[in-house]
Order: sequence, then C-alpha cells, then structure tokens
Amino acid sequence: MRNKRSAVAVALATALVISGCGGAGETPADGGQKGEAAPGVTDTEVVIGTHQPLTGPAAPGYSKISVGARAVYDHLNDGGGINGRKITYKVEDDGYNPTRTVEVVKKLVLQDKVFAIVGGLGTPTHSKVLDYLTAEGVPDLLVSSGALMWNSPDKHPNTFGYQVDYTREGKVQGQYIKEKFAGKKVGLLVQGDDVGADTQKGLDQFIKPQIVARKTYDPANTDVTPQLSALKAAGAEVLVCECIPAFTALTILTSLKLGYRPQLVVSSIGADPATLTGLVEQFAKQGGSEVSGGALLTGVIGTRYLPSSRAADDPWTKYFRGIHDKYIPKEPFTDTLLYGMVQAYTFGQVLKAAGRDLTRQKLMDAMSSGELKGPGLTPFAFSKDDHAGYTGAMVFRIAADGNVETLQEPRVTDRETGEVTPYEEKRSTPEEISLVGQ
Repeated sequence: MRNKRSAVAVALATALVISGCGGAGETPADGGQKGEAAPGVTDTEVVIGTHQPLTGPAAPGYSKISVGARAVYDHLNDGGGINGRKITYKVEDDGYNPTRTVEVVKKLVLQDKVFAIVGGLGTPTHSKVLDYLTAEGVPDLLVSSGALMWNSPDKHPNTFGYQVDYTREGKVQGQYIKEKFAGKKVGLLVQGDDVGADTQKGLDQFIKPQIVARKTYDPANTDVTPQLSALKAAGAEVLVCECIPAFTALTILTSLKLGYRPQLVVSSIGADPATLTGLVEQFAKQGGSEVSGGALLTGVIGTRYLPSSRAADDPWTKYFRGIHDKYIPKEPFTDTLLYGMVQAYTFGQVLKAAGRDLTRQKLMDAMSSGELKGPGLTPFAFSKDDHAGYTGAMVFRIAADGNVETLQEPRVTDRETGEVTPYEEKRSTPEEISLVGQ
C-alpha cells in the first residue's frame, strides 16, 4: 500500500511540475477557443471526473450515486454518444474527507486531464476545491450539494449547482410547517457547516418563533445522543433533520432508544425511503438489534425535487427504470440511484447543447442558456446571472407500505425573501427532449 501511495504521489508531483512549467494560464480558460484542443476532448471521446464518498461516513447511500450516473453514461454511449463523442466517466473516492477531496480533484485535473468535474459531492468537501477549479478554468457542473456558495457567478463563473439549494428548501419546509403544525414546538438537527446555516436561513423566515432548540452534528461523530436528548428536553414536537442519509438513520434509531417520537421532517439530502430503510435496519443490526425500517419510517415527512423511484407512472421514472433494468439490474432502484441518473442525463443535455465544436466556454454557455428542461419537478434557475440548480420542492410522507404520498405539490421560490408559490407548468418528457440517437 505504501508503494502504491508513493507511486501516486510521484505521479501527482510530476503532473504538478508539468503544470507549473506550462502553467494553468497557458491552457486558456475557455479550454480551446484560441485554437488549442480542450483538455479531455478528442474527436471520439470526452473525459469527465467526479469525487464521491465511496467509503467513509457519507458512503451509506451516497456511494450509489455514481453507479446510477455511470449507467446513464453507458446508455448514452451505446446510443452513439453525444455529438459523436463517448463519455468516459472517472470516479475518485474521497471518503467525504476534504483533504482527500483536494488530492483526488488535483489528480483528475492534472493527471487525468478531465474536461470537466461533474457532480462533485459534499459541502465540506467540494468547498475545498472550489477556488482551485476556478483558477484552473475547469467547468465545475451540477455540484451535489445545496449550499449557496455554488451560486456565485462573479466569484466562481465556472461552477453551477444541481439540487435545490438549502435556503429554498428550508423556505418550502418552513412554510409547510407553519401552515400544518401551527403552534407546535420545533427543533432543528443540522449538519454543522453551510448545510445547516443555509437551511436555517430559509426556515427562520417562517418558523423562527416556533423553534425551541437548534443542534448540529459533526459527520465524523456518529453519536447524536446528546443532540437528541437536548431536543427532547426542549419539548420539540416537530424535528427538522437536515442530515445526510446515515445521520437521518441514526436520528431515527437514537430517538427510538430515547423514547422520543417527534414528527420528523427530513430534507431531500437524507429522505430516500429505500435507502433509509436499509440503513436503519443495517445500523440496528450492527448494534445487536432487529427493527423494521419500514415501521420506523412510516409517517416521516420529506421534501424532494426529483420524481420518486416508486412513481411508476412518471415518464422520467419509467425512462430511468428502463436504463436501470438493462445496465444495473442487481442494484436497488432507489431515489439515490435516480439522483445520479438525472444528474448524468442533465450533463448529457448540456454537452449536446454545447455542440460538436466543443470548448469549455461553450459548455458553460450551454449551462447558462436557460434552455435546460427535464427530469426535475421544478425548473432550473440557470442563467448568466444565476447558477443555482432546481428552484423548489414538493412535500411528501412515507406510507406504511413504503410508498410515498404527496402532501403538497411542487412550489418554487428564491434564495432570498421572495414568496413561495405553486409551480404548475407541464414538464418536458423524455421523448420531447430525445437526447439519444441524434
């Protein structure tokens, strides 16, 4: 292992030296508009990369995102690729560790020479490479996090979000709680970084007077007993959990141990019923207990901006189910898997819109065009002045049979103090977009 690490270190150091000689500035930020070939692009191939938590505290659940994405890229490649180019998808494991994120992203950029980073996952992780990717002029698309920092076109012109940002989602949740749980005491359990801060900015606009306790967790510490005990002692009847999947599951099990049964409201980052069921049962078993994940999840309220993997009649769910059944039939078809599939499909749309004469600038122009339609339940915000992803969410409840029931149709809003309003426009179908075979 030591020799392998040494080899990687030497290769990376060599790449850094080469980069230092050539200089990031020698490769134009537009990746080829001045007559040079864009990094990672040939006549027949485009190479992209991502960092994902295949191990570590965020791996339970999230490790499947790249599995879903790869299936879609395989589907697109088998259909002839995009504008005649096949997509090569390089996935690096950062373990949800920011130090490792820096290491693997530099490897992708300097050694693998990727054209773009797509779907880099995590707020504490991706924030550590944001300035680096900006300085290198690398397109940084569809970041897997709802932090507000991805939507800063002046400071980070190459970076674009993907999921609904935490403030928008917090506003949708806050409005729903205010309407449906008026007068109830509310407690917050949030991740102790921008996830929590951005979410509270939205929630506070509606339910600040109802909030009786706010607690944070550290992804490196899996014991949330102190936080849940404090929330119980504060009398919180509604518990908002802005948590990654593993910590949503830990919250459910710890609450059970404490005899604390508040109404749980979970954000989209940790509200996949199938993934949560598996994690709750897995963690309980590791602790020497047997529980029914389905029973513990019944009645949990969540928010989402993508169609449910259980929505058999949704045209996009049908489309991605077909890809799943062909390429990865042994993987459970979950919302988390679907997240990666939608993300990959969206990148395919952007790549197609950028055209055959591919440059990094044309890719980012396509992102900013405002023309992207597709799988989500609400529209993207993308424009030259706005790099936010999906603009709203719907509210659902997990039923006893594991299915989800809609409590509130999709609503959209902004990241500031604008109104939260219903979104009722018809979504484009896979047939209308027709990404493959053209």
